[in-house]
Amino acid sequence: MTLFSLAKKNIKGNFRNYVVYFISLVFSMVIYFTFVSLQYSDKIQESILLSETMDFMFMASSAVLILFVGIFILYSNSFFTRQRKKEVGLYSMLGLRKKTIGKMLFYENLIMGIIALIIGIVLGAVLSQLFSMILIKLMGSAAVVDFSISIAAIVQTASVFMVIILFTSVQSYRIIYRFKLIELFQAQKKGEQAPQVSAVSTVIGLVMLGISYYLILRPFPEELTNEYVQFNYGSALILLIIGTHLFFRSVTLFILKGFQKNKARYYRGINLLVTSQLLYRIRGNARTFTLIAILSAATISFFGATYSGYYGSEQRAKDDVPFTYTHLSRGDEFDQQAEDLIKKDSEHPVLAEVTIPIIKVSGELSFKLDYVTEPMKLLSETAFNQVSEALNRDKKVSLSGNEAAVIKPRLTEFKAEQFIGESITLASQQTLSITDLATDSILPFDYPDFFIVVSDEVFAEVSKEITPLTYRAYEVENEKTTEATAIAFDQLAGKDFQVTSSFYIAYKEGKEGNALSLFILGFLGLVFLAATGSIIYFKQLTEANEVKPNYDILRKVGVSKKEVRKTIQKQSSFVFGLPLTVGILHGSAILHFTSNFISNLIGANMVVPLITAMASFILIYIIYYVLTVNTYHNIVNK
Repeated sequence: MTLFSLAKKNIKGNFRNYVVYFISLVFSMVIYFTFVSLQYSDKIQESILLSETMDFMFMASSAVLILFVGIFILYSNSFFTRQRKKEVGLYSMLGLRKKTIGKMLFYENLIMGIIALIIGIVLGAVLSQLFSMILIKLMGSAAVVDFSISIAAIVQTASVFMVIILFTSVQSYRIIYRFKLIELFQAQKKGEQAPQVSAVSTVIGLVMLGISYYLILRPFPEELTNEYVQFNYGSALILLIIGTHLFFRSVTLFILKGFQKNKARYYRGINLLVTSQLLYRIRGNARTFTLIAILSAATISFFGATYSGYYGSEQRAKDDVPFTYTHLSRGDEFDQQAEDLIKKDSEHPVLAEVTIPIIKVSGELSFKLDYVTEPMKLLSETAFNQVSEALNRDKKVSLSGNEAAVIKPRLTEFKAEQFIGESITLASQQTLSITDLATDSILPFDYPDFFIVVSDEVFAEVSKEITPLTYRAYEVENEKTTEATAIAFDQLAGKDFQVTSSFYIAYKEGKEGNALSLFILGFLGLVFLAATGSIIYFKQLTEANEVKPNYDILRKVGVSKKEVRKTIQKQSSFVFGLPLTVGILHGSAILHFTSNFISNLIGANMVVPLITAMASFILIYIIYYVLTVNTYHNIVNK
């Protein structure tokens, strides 16, 4: 028997213990290969407007994925190292040299890594078209992606993961040199000492979590500065991480000690065993639980916010660019050229055409407003009502004399009571009385976004001194499918506004950007979930092998397998449920802050995204929970 054949035999014999790690490793490789394939795909590059952005996002996400997977593989390898120490010690006692044992372990890890890499690349190649179709669908593109295999993606994926696999293989090789023989045989006998409840740590942990939640959830000040954001939310993040660790290390211990003092419950059935095992291992699990909770919170909040952005991309585009096409008038020849381009598109007939005269003026508000208001942009009552009618809006204004209505600047949360009853004094010494606040925009976004609707009389009077700028706006049918005309029009109109002159470009770029983020965060979140679920699974698997003699004794004194299974279910529910619950609570708080911070940017209800993110996490953890309970039960009842 050669070392290579012995390594293969060991892999087969231990594969049940390795299967979850193996699946997680393959899944990570599939996702990485998919990212790289999409990055190299010419079809996708040609079908989207944000191709340069896509390259950067996939490159950054690939780097994050490599870092996380590398840490996960090293972390997992440490668990298997502990499982194999006794076996390695036995080989040493039988007379095998350390160098020979090291080579065998090196071959085992290398073989399993190469098999995972091959399977990952093959599955990635097969599934890459499916993932490409998902991305294209999310982006709202009509591009057709043909099946193809990127050689560059295969080479890059193989190179990256071979480095990681070789590194972990070398770590396995060094195991025989890192420990003495007696340590190898007694590795699984080392346990944690009886934990002591620290009232001080418990109180500090709860106080830190309470303060962090207060800092995250408290309303924004009237003047939101960078210094406030950095200090307030930076402090909240630090307190949240430390408080979470203290919670798992001390607060959870305090709760379990409370269960232990409840003698009637503690001695019912075999609750004693469940509580004791959790107590003696809670400190060792504290760092793992903290990592999982914080990572879950970050993934839930980022995914929820990104999904909300995708969810409201169409409405946000409509807010930024109200009409399908808008341009600044530059003379009859240019205007006719733009009109011909729009009307030549017979598949998208014109529904409304509006001329919007705008006067840029200087003025002063009668109250302080934390917003740049100059130059103020005046438009007439008639023009505003014509825009409302063209866009099928209900809002109409009726003004007389010096009455005026302010259009709420986009990306602000100003209220009507801040304006109504106040006045504006123009540079021409005219004083306007504000009587209304409108919320719908008129022209594509161009900062400062401060529009004032005045009566036709006032507008005519001011226009005698200042020549109005004339904008032409068109609303067409099925504006979300005007790709060819929109691109041509945007090139013709140039830079009339800070955003695009056509609705389709704003809609497409917003949808693509959010679709990319949603796609990447969705798959990264799945990888994180698979990895963190696997880590809990490994810890429970290690524990099952260590406490197997205890369950042997329980069965000999008459405890049924059904009661043993209930015990395992209770213990696993605590181990899986605690970090997930804390992660969901943290994620909800962070997402609440995010929704307040960028509510005007998102423009959508965040309930659906939040429920979607939470449901995904809970579902995947339930799968890991069921798998863990079954495997744990099989081990202790052999």
